[in-house]
Amino acid sequence: MAGSGRLALRALPGSGWVRGSGPAVLRRLRGSAVVQPGFLSKDEEETLSRELEPELRRRRYEYDHWDAAIHGFRETEKSRWSEASQAILQRVQSAAFDPGQTLLSRVHVLDLEPRGYIKPHVDSVKFCGATIAGLSLLSPSVMRLVHTQDPGQWLELLLEPGSLYILRGSARYDFSHEILRDEESFFGERRIPRSRRISVICRSLPEELGPGQPGQQPTAC
Repeated sequence: MAGSGRLALRALPGSGWVRGSGPAVLRRLRGSAVVQPGFLSKDEEETLSRELEPELRRRRYEYDHWDAAIHGFRETEKSRWSEASQAILQRVQSAAFDPGQTLLSRVHVLDLEPRGYIKPHVDSVKFCGATIAGLSLLSPSVMRLVHTQDPGQWLELLLEPGSLYILRGSARYDFSHEILRDEESFFGERRIPRSRRISVICRSLPEELGPGQPGQQPTAC
């Protein structure tokens, strides 16, 4: 299974960023678990990092999360952005969300220290809707998705700095997702060293909430 982190298994044809337990899960999650490497230019990545750094620096890393899902993190929610960063987030919305989807107004920002990690979880439908999209900054990492009823079905996404990941449909509801800790951070045979990682996560509105209602803060990847 994926827990070994080193088995050379099949990957989507033409993709160096997705690998899984077999052809069936790759077919099932095609279009539901998506990685777009190089979504951000280096300048755009630096623009977001510079804007986030002052606010993050004021916070301490924490080691106990309210739902015990994150270790070694600091986080914030942000609704006001510079014009340059807002343009980037607009591109995320266009790339990841359907035209009829309303997004949560506050963008979730998660800062993991080098030893930090996110445990397997499925985001509650109370906190976010059908689509989750995240930008990865500073450090590469490996996201692992595991079917909640059949752990033998799994997928791994290589998230390089500047990449965009999208989870929707079955990947959103039927699979847990996690960010591997540094000592487990392999993508097939390839070691993916972890350092500090910032993720900027956009989510669609939970179905029971109307536009303008903020919802609660979810776990994030």
